[in-house]
Parts: sequence; structure tokens; C-alpha cells
Amino acid sequence: MTSMRLLATATLSALWLAACGNSTEDTANTDTVSDEAQTEAPADAQAPAADVDGERLLNAAATPEEWLSYNGGYDEQRHSGLTSISKENISDLAPAWTYDLKTGRGIESTPVVVDGVMYLTSSWSVVYALDPVTGEELWVHDPEVDKAVGVKACCDVVNRGVAVYDGKLYLGVIDGRLQALDAETGDVIWSKVTVDQSKPYTITGAPRIVKGNVLIGNGGAELGVRGYLSAYDAETGDLSWRFYTVPNPNKEPDGAASDAIFAELANDTWGDDGAWTTDGGGGTVWDSIVYDVENDQVIFGVGNGSPWNADLRDPDGDGDNLFVSSIVAVDADTGEYNWHYQTTPRDNWDYTATQHIMLADLPVGEDGETRRVAMQAPKNGFFYVIDAETGELISGEPFATINWAEGLDEDGRPIENPEARNNDPATYNGFVQVPAPYGAHNWHPMAMNPDLGLVYIPVQELGQAYVTDPRFKSKPAKWNTGMDFSAGMPLRYPEGTVQALRAATKGQLVAWDPVKQEARWSVDHPAAWNGGILSTESGMVFQGRLDGTFIAYDAATGEKLWSDQLNSGALSGPMTYEIDGEQYVTITTGWGHAFGLAAGFLFNDAVPPAVGKVITFKLGGEGTIPPLDTDLLVTPEPKTEVFGDEEMLQAGLVHYSRNCSVCHGMLGISSGVLPDLRWSSYTASEEAWKGVVLDGNLADNGMVSFSDVVTPEDAEAIRAYVVTQAHMKEAQAEMGGADTGGGSQ
Repeated sequence: MTSMRLLATATLSALWLAACGNSTEDTANTDTVSDEAQTEAPADAQAPAADVDGERLLNAAATPEEWLSYNGGYDEQRHSGLTSISKENISDLAPAWTYDLKTGRGIESTPVVVDGVMYLTSSWSVVYALDPVTGEELWVHDPEVDKAVGVKACCDVVNRGVAVYDGKLYLGVIDGRLQALDAETGDVIWSKVTVDQSKPYTITGAPRIVKGNVLIGNGGAELGVRGYLSAYDAETGDLSWRFYTVPNPNKEPDGAASDAIFAELANDTWGDDGAWTTDGGGGTVWDSIVYDVENDQVIFGVGNGSPWNADLRDPDGDGDNLFVSSIVAVDADTGEYNWHYQTTPRDNWDYTATQHIMLADLPVGEDGETRRVAMQAPKNGFFYVIDAETGELISGEPFATINWAEGLDEDGRPIENPEARNNDPATYNGFVQVPAPYGAHNWHPMAMNPDLGLVYIPVQELGQAYVTDPRFKSKPAKWNTGMDFSAGMPLRYPEGTVQALRAATKGQLVAWDPVKQEARWSVDHPAAWNGGILSTESGMVFQGRLDGTFIAYDAATGEKLWSDQLNSGALSGPMTYEIDGEQYVTITTGWGHAFGLAAGFLFNDAVPPAVGKVITFKLGGEGTIPPLDTDLLVTPEPKTEVFGDEEMLQAGLVHYSRNCSVCHGMLGISSGVLPDLRWSSYTASEEAWKGVVLDGNLADNGMVSFSDVVTPEDAEAIRAYVVTQAHMKEAQAEMGGADTGGGSQ
């Protein structure tokens, strides 16, 4: 191991993809690192690195000069008490230093700063320790992930960060490992496999430390797995408890903390047959995990069902499919069930409830009494305020444009639009549902200013046609949603299509009053999929945008106070810290992610490919932000002539949409993060093309064989479709109406 990141017509159905997880407890406790891989801190160390205990985590708000966890502290409000950077001097904020992360894949990490060291992650779960004043590299840990694992990652090979505790860093690796690293050296202390690695599990979320345990979930529900949350002893790596989020296929006990509530309640919400019995059912816990100190419980968000399509997932039942798309609370010591609230019963649309959950004390009672609440703005577009102790819904209102539901009934269940469940391709009438699987809000962290009582939400608006895939056949380990993403898509799109699609999507920063359940102010962005938020005591909120703009707003009014251009997608959650009386603001940059891979045609002109970076600002900073590397662009030129009849091309559209568009882009248009197949030299040769698609000749680069789901005839049809798209782009360019530019190779 080496120590060293929609046509505003039915074509809207092209917009899909979620940012998204059966293993046994025996397999979850293997792969312990040998004694010789373990290290101790140097004897001459001046102070222990990451000398963090439970008390320090409990009092994180009292030490705002540090940033001790992914969302700043146990309440997960992403609000800093620092005030040195203020509205009065923000104009002097400038780059202090940058650090090159040496990757062109998606970056979602929020750094942690503790005891004078910055720790962060990049794609492929690589960890970096940097000097937070200068950006000097201290050490790098590469978990040496087999790149073939990338095919299991629904939404790019991203990682959102680490946890720190007792001199160690804790890392969830994309291939399902949980590692404890020496904070001083980056060497591995212990490593555990937390999933069945023969199944399409991944880990992208940041671990949490709760009462001496490391909590970690997983992803993979798009491909077919069964979700759960696990707690491991932080010192030894031994499994402390596990809570499954959906039943096992036989509805029998697992010997886990979830057994009792499944027997009492959840088993009856599932039928006895359907794809869920082979595809795991989904319900992965891939992001939000919160420790509610006051009630000594862990609250976490649960993802979508597997497959998405409820009629295929559970055809002989009409139950809610607990705990899919739910917020669940469990005992912090044992993992035993306390309560749940399901945001989207019998989820059919990838409306995960894994999005950022934060805790606060709000005056929400009938007499204005203060109650401890959990708040979430999940994908389905409702903002929920829930009593943290009991799970009772206090209020819920749409924070974004939605058309799948009218509101919530007296029991807190969504009042669904009947069109939303009409998945039948024979009767589908063109209904484009909002939001799309990307959600009204996705993984991008919110923030809260407790003094103003506002929650700041990265909001997006885009739609999707949900139509049952008539060719569906359960195929775990490849994309397996039960929805037909080629439905409504034209084989040849007219000039101006992409521009029309771009105009039909938008993003916003919304300042939401959770007591009144209404927006106080909002700012429109030129594109959906905009960045996470940081709030500061000086009355500002910071947010990056897809086009690379990093902006500071007045937290009370939304007035723009300052901005800079980062020359890359600025989507991660920013953070701030202070050293020797000087305040810094840091954001990690880089693009890819779910939206960047599949929907790059919506913004390809705005953000050319760029290597990810750590960019840190301070007042009077004298650093520079490197310009874009235009050498990464390729010439948009077809490599062979158009071939294939209409039947072949139509088949190519279908097979491309089902198997290729996740990574290489809808309509055959890549964002450039991964190769734009239209310009690939492999398209010139049937033999070379099949060597990649069927034989796995590029498996070491992450492009594994698709021979288990694609026949030689299918592969050649895909090549014909891609070549046709290339010539369409070329013809439109000659007419002066090009839809998009070149990608990267």
C-alpha cells in the first residue's frame, strides 16, 4: 500500500440518474491489515495529530477555528462562528494557495482541519494531508482501488471526506472498505471490508464518529443491492452493530439491530416476490448520518428502492416498502429502532431521503415553544421539519417546483398526482415529472444561520419521463432501474435541441425559513447542479457554481458581496478555519459527479475539463488560480463514415441509453470528464470497438466488459448510433448551429 479525487418535450426523459448501496456480518469483518502495516506516531512528535475525543466533537461549535467533521459538528449546520472575514472586508478576499489533486474525476470533499493539519479526499478515495497555511503536501494515502470498480459507481468515483478521532483518520473507500489511518503518517492501522464485494456496492460518503464507533453506509441501489448502516469500533474495527433498511428476501432475522422492527412492521410492507428479492431492494445509506446528542440517537437518510420501478420491484404488494426513502432514527449504542418518517412511500422515482439532515432548536410548537427538530430537503422537493425525539412531522412544504404531488395529507403522506405512477409505455401520455431523479436537491450540503433562522438550500429544477422498460430483466451489477431512458428520445434531434434543454433547467440558492415554511429570498443560477453552502457568523453564505464561480452572499438579503472564478466546477461544500488569528476559506473543485457524466450536454460549453484542486482564500491573499488546461480538449471530428439502417440505429439508441449514457452522456454527448465516444478512434473499427465494449480491453481504465448485457450485434448498433451522432454534430456546426463542443479523450 502506497502512502501518497431536458427539448422541453418528451426528450426531457433524457434527464435521469441519481446521485446515490447483501452482505453478511461475517464478510464485513475481514481484511484486517497485518501488524507490520501498523505504525505509531514518531517519538519526537510535539503533539499528537488529530487528538480528538468525544468531548471535543461534542463541543466543536466552541472551537470554530477548526472544522472537525464533514458538516462542521454534530448538528451538521455548516455554520462557523468565525468573523474575521466580514461584509466590510470581503472585497480583500483573494487566493492564498492552491493544491493540484491530480484527477479529472468528480470532487465532492469538504476538508477537515484539526490540530494544524488539513485532511481531505479526492476521487478514487485518495486521502491528502496538507499544511492549511501554505498548502504544502504532508502525505498522501492511495488505497489503490481496482479501477474496474468504477463501473459499480452510479455517480462517479467520488468521496465526500474523512472523519477524525483519537489520532486516526477514517476513510470509506469506493470499493467498500473502511480504513483507519494514522493521522501523522497516513499509514493504515486497520482495514475492514464492509460489504459483499461481489455485489455492486460502493462507498462515497464521509464516516461519522459517534460514542467511539465509526458509522458508515454504502451505495449501489441503482445496480441492485440491499442497504444498511454499520457501526465499527473506532479502535479495533470490530463490528458493533448493523441496521438493515429493507428486509432480506426470506423476511428472516439477520442477527442485526433491525430484526425486531422488521418483524413488527417493515416486513409486511413488502410482498413476497418481485425483483427486490434478487436485487436487494435498495435503501442504501449513502450520505446523511447525524448524531442527535440530546436524544442519544443516530438519525440517517435512506435511499431509493432497487429497482426504482415499484411495479417491477414489488409487483404482488402495494405496501410502502419500508424503509426505502425514509428518515430513520436508532439508538446510538445498540442501533435498535427508535422511529422513522417516510418521505416518499413506495418510492418509484429515485426520490432518496439521503440528502443532508441537520438538527436545530426551533420555535415550532403551537405556543411557540422550542422543540428539537431534524430538517431535510430531500430529492422529492418537500422541506420537512420533524420532531427529533419522536419522528412526528411538524411541517412539510415544497421548497422547489414539483408536479408529482400536490402537498402532504394530515398523516404527512404526499398527495400524489395520478400521472406520476403511470409508467405503462402503452398508456404513457407524455407527462414529464418534476423533479427528475437528480432531485430538487441532491448531495450538495445545505447550511443554516441559527441567528437568522434560515436554511440555505442548493435547489435545482429539471424533469424526467418515467416509463417502464419493456425489456427489463434483472441484471444486478449493471444499471438496473426498470425505467426506459430512451423513451421519447428522437433518433435524430433537430438543431437547437440542446440549447432548448439547457433553457428548460435552472438552479437556485434558496434561503428557507423552516418555521414559516417559505423562502425568504432566492438567487437564480444559470444551470442546475450548483454547489454546497457555508454559513458564517459574520452574516455571509458562500456557494460555488457549476460554471466555476465562487460567490459570497449577504445571508439576510441574498445580495452578492464578492466572487472569484475557480476555473473548474465548484460544487463541494466550502469550509473555513483560522490559524494564528488569520481566517481562511477553502473549497475543493473538480467536476464529474452524476450530473457531469450523464447530463454534460446541459453545460458542456460552460465548464471544460479541468484537474481538481484545493483552493484556499484569505484576506490579502497573493496566490493565483491556474487557468484551464485547453490541451485536455480534443478535436470534434468523426473517425468513420455513417453506417447502419434505421432499425440498427434505433437499436443503437436503445442500447446506448441503457448501458452507456450513465458515463458517456445522454444523446451521445459527453461532458468531457469521460471520453466523448463520438470522437473516439475506437469508432473507426468494428474489431477495436468490440475489444473495448465486449472484451474489456480497457478494464484497467475502468471500462469493463459489457458482454453480460450487450451482444456483438448490440455493440455494433451502439457504434452506428454514436457515429451518426458525431456526423449530426458536424453537420450542425457547418450550419452555424452547433449544440456542443468537443470533449476529452
